[in-house]
Amino acid sequence: MRLFFIVCLLSSAQIWAQQYPYEVSEKLPFGAQNPEAPEQLKDFGQLAGQYSCQSTARNAQQEWKEPEEIIWRWKFIMNGMGVQDETLKPDGSHSGSIRVYDTDSLTWRVHYYSNTAFPKTLGSWYGNDNENGDIILYRDQAAPNGTPGFYRITFSDIGHDGFEWLGEWVNKPETFSFPTWKISCVRQQ
Repeated sequence: MRLFFIVCLLSSAQIWAQQYPYEVSEKLPFGAQNPEAPEQLKDFGQLAGQYSCQSTARNAQQEWKEPEEIIWRWKFIMNGMGVQDETLKPDGSHSGSIRVYDTDSLTWRVHYYSNTAFPKTLGSWYGNDNENGDIILYRDQAAPNGTPGFYRITFSDIGHDGFEWLGEWVNKPETFSFPTWKISCVRQQ
C-alpha cells in the first residue's frame, strides 16, 4: 500500500510538471517565461531571482532616513504568464506585486499588496519600458497640497547583476519631481 501511494505521488508530480512546465520547481527555482506569454513579459522576467537591496525612504520631515537592507525576490507565476515579486524587510513590513502585461492596452498592469495595509482593492500601476530600457509605472496621486500628479516608479540600470528603483511624485506634465524612495539591488541568485 505504501509503495502504491509513493508511485501515485510521483506520477502526480510528473503530470503536474508536464502540464505546468514553467512554474517554480527544483529545476527552475524562479520559474520561466512561457513561450506563449507576451514578449513584453521579459521586461520584468529578466529580474527573476533574488536580490540584496539597500532601501532608502524619506521620513516625516522629508529627510532621507538611513538605508535598510531588504531582500527582493522575483519569480514567474501562472505557468510563466506573469511575474510576482516580494520584498522582505527587517521591520516585518513585507510587500509584493503581481505583474501582467495587458495586450489589449499594450501596458503593464501591476497590482501591489502589503502586510501593513489592507485596502478593499489592491493599488494598481500601469506603464511600459522606454527607449533606454527603463520600466516606468504610474499611478494617479495628488500632492499633499492637492496638485494633480502621479506617483512614478522607474526601474533603471537593469542588468544581470542588479537594478535601480526610484519612487517619486511628479506633476502631470512631468516637469517637476520629488523623489521619496530609492532602492539599489544586487543579484544574489
